[in-house]
Amino acid sequence: MNQSVLQTILEPVIAGLGFELLGIERLGDRAAGTVRIYIDHPQGVTIDDCETVSSQVGAILDVEGVIAGSYVLEVSSPGLDRPLFTPAHFVRFVGSTISVRLHQRIEGRRKLEGVLQAADQDGFVLVSEGQTWPVPYTALERARLVPQWPETKRRRQGSGKRATNARG
Repeated sequence: MNQSVLQTILEPVIAGLGFELLGIERLGDRAAGTVRIYIDHPQGVTIDDCETVSSQVGAILDVEGVIAGSYVLEVSSPGLDRPLFTPAHFVRFVGSTISVRLHQRIEGRRKLEGVLQAADQDGFVLVSEGQTWPVPYTALERARLVPQWPETKRRRQGSGKRATNARG
């Protein structure tokens, strides 16, 4: 499966349904793996939205025959740990914490997590563990936002009710 061909075929179909095609991942065995399509909408994405897109995309994929072998089609919202696929995605999330996995090692590392400092059409700059890592998109296997949770106050020991499990 050629990602760009698939993107070219599916983007207008998904846009026609009112959604943005964020990206496509192929997981597992090429002969019988999963094709995961990420969609987005300014008001969010519901399960019903995913089902609608899945039925339309599934029909198109069957007609076009662009995926060899059997596959499972998944249509998903980007979620809190949103994947980043395009240079525009990286530019949009400059200042955010991201996690990346690389095709090739850079200074002996394939996995990095840090703050996305800058991005352009050729690559991005990640600050991790006090070091600056310029990364070309050609070295990138995948990238995701790392959700940032607000710190919560710990409950004092002994306060609050505890659940008990009575066995009869």
